[in-house]
Amino acid sequence: MKNCIFLWMVVFFAGNQMVYAEVPQVEISNGLITAKLYLPDTEHGYYRGSRFDWSGVIPELTYKGHHYFGQWFPKYDPILHDAICGPVEEFTEIGYNEAPVGGEFLRIGIGGLRKPEERSFQRFGYYELTNPGKWTVKTGKDFVIFTHQIKDVAGYSYIYEKKVRLVKGKPQMVLEHKLKNTGKKAIITDVYNHNFFTIDNQPTGPEMVVKFAFPASTTVNSPLAKINGQQVEFTREFTPRETVQLGEIQGHSKSLKDYDFRIENRKTGAGVRFTADRPVSKIICWSSATTQCPEPYIDINLQPGKTFTWTITYDFYTF
Repeated sequence: MKNCIFLWMVVFFAGNQMVYAEVPQVEISNGLITAKLYLPDTEHGYYRGSRFDWSGVIPELTYKGHHYFGQWFPKYDPILHDAICGPVEEFTEIGYNEAPVGGEFLRIGIGGLRKPEERSFQRFGYYELTNPGKWTVKTGKDFVIFTHQIKDVAGYSYIYEKKVRLVKGKPQMVLEHKLKNTGKKAIITDVYNHNFFTIDNQPTGPEMVVKFAFPASTTVNSPLAKINGQQVEFTREFTPRETVQLGEIQGHSKSLKDYDFRIENRKTGAGVRFTADRPVSKIICWSSATTQCPEPYIDINLQPGKTFTWTITYDFYTF
């Protein structure tokens, strides 16, 4: 099974090298961690879909010879909803229900999207980008600052900033977010980080574990994964097309201490811990054969003129 997954990954990596070479990108390092980031671009950007925030896409991050992010999916298309990698974020759609057919609605980190004639919002579909807003990027040796400005998408406007920073002298990466509502309407949404970890390109199975800071439970029964106390354990190695979703995860509180997760690869001895300065509102845990993804949500209720901030910290380690 491991050989099957390895060959499958080799095929799609080899087929996409020419595409990746043309993508706007930058590399940063603090001497301990080195990371590559893809930059937003409406014409040549690696990701141009209508689901995930376009900023902060990290296809490579290494620490002590261990690799933490990479392509986890078999098919690449820049507008495919999940053809993305790294600690990427998705905001709930804003203004979709109020928009008429042909009108606009908003997704933060993407822009204004056109509403087609359909029964309900299609989270995994593609929507035409009507207002991409303005992206600016500032880079340094150990940081990248992405700023996205949207003016008047059905009355919604904002300035959104995400800073990806590698901390000096530590194996630590920080995502610092700032969202200012510059429009006429309240911005009510939530955001979660999908955390597409692919630690050392090892397949999902008994050697991988996801840990929580609290005794967890779920009503979902799966032959592939189970919750044992404060961790998710995978019962066997996944086949290439198998996935599992455990959620909503129960047992967490509104305390900041419960936004605290770890993913460890017991075979290679590499792990990562991630925490935040806002309480988690909901948790989903999704995994495929090539990635393990705890998905913590944060609620946002932002009135006009106000600013909301949140920070996620990643600590990389070996054991």
